[in-house]
Amino acid sequence: MPIIDSHAHIFPSDFGPAPAGCDPAQWPSLEPGPDETTKFLVNGPMRFPAKTVWFDAERRLEASAASGLDAELLSPFPALLNYRSPAEVGRDLCRVTNEYIAGLAAAFPTRFYGLGTVPMQDPDMASAELTEVAKAGLAGVEIASNIDGKSLHDPRFDGFWAEAERLGTAIFVHGMPVPSDRLPGPATATFGVGAEATLGAAAIITGGVADKYPGLKISFSHAAGGFPLVLTRAQWFWGRTWNEEPPPPEDQRPQAAPWFAEHGPIELARRFYYDSLVFDRRAIRYLADMLGTDRLLVGSDYPAMHREEPIAKTLRSMGLSDSELQDILWHNCFRFLGVEPPKLSLLPGGRASE
Repeated sequence: MPIIDSHAHIFPSDFGPAPAGCDPAQWPSLEPGPDETTKFLVNGPMRFPAKTVWFDAERRLEASAASGLDAELLSPFPALLNYRSPAEVGRDLCRVTNEYIAGLAAAFPTRFYGLGTVPMQDPDMASAELTEVAKAGLAGVEIASNIDGKSLHDPRFDGFWAEAERLGTAIFVHGMPVPSDRLPGPATATFGVGAEATLGAAAIITGGVADKYPGLKISFSHAAGGFPLVLTRAQWFWGRTWNEEPPPPEDQRPQAAPWFAEHGPIELARRFYYDSLVFDRRAIRYLADMLGTDRLLVGSDYPAMHREEPIAKTLRSMGLSDSELQDILWHNCFRFLGVEPPKLSLLPGGRASE
């Protein structure tokens, strides 16, 4: 069966000079690393050691093939989603990043699909950039689970969501921790990312975004953190019943719901997609039972994380039917993007069947 990795990051090999009005120290750049296989991505105080697979297309293709992948959906390195910079500088950085990813998708059209990014610190500017993203040949955009600490259901983003729905833009929401002393530093990459992914999805599902813009195409990183498990609690507060049983009429519920929507949160959650990067077959089984195998994607967070070897090994060990596996490994990602999958004969090796 062909496989596409829906959660894989990359960044440009050259960001160019800082634009006018931008402090060069605040513009990302690549600097020589300790050896020829590593460079440092420098962006303000960040000095991130990056192997060439982060920014070299040939190395990326080699690594992808070695993992047993047929295609990747490339999205920007989340550290580049800097919503604290001035909007014009943010737009310039978005365009540099988008141009690079679009170039890879154009050069390797059956191997790479691309998501860009937009300057969400200025929602009107971000909305306008969605058209440019589509013109560049990108399938959608990646945004963070909060915009410099602002919730995704904040009314200031209504225009962005409306435009994304109108254009049919695919939106990948990536968990992004905000500065906090609630957790020890090492837990930021684990519980911190998971908590933020949870809050991002909860804002969209329970904050009115999903109801107001029913045509949105959204996927969530890391299965939206703990959101799927808390979803059943949200369902009870909405309908006051267990096991997703039909709710009584609103005036017969024992208490006023904390929010009211025509559709329950579980129903709304099943409109969207979730990568299955949760590291345990028991967690994947819960996702499949609660959300459906038609909502799950393969994700790796590569190269920030090592891929399971071979890719999707756990998924393929769970006794899922062929049709369920085909959905998770291949078809669901293209449904999320709203594009036709490539013909199997065009894939490496010229497969004649799935």
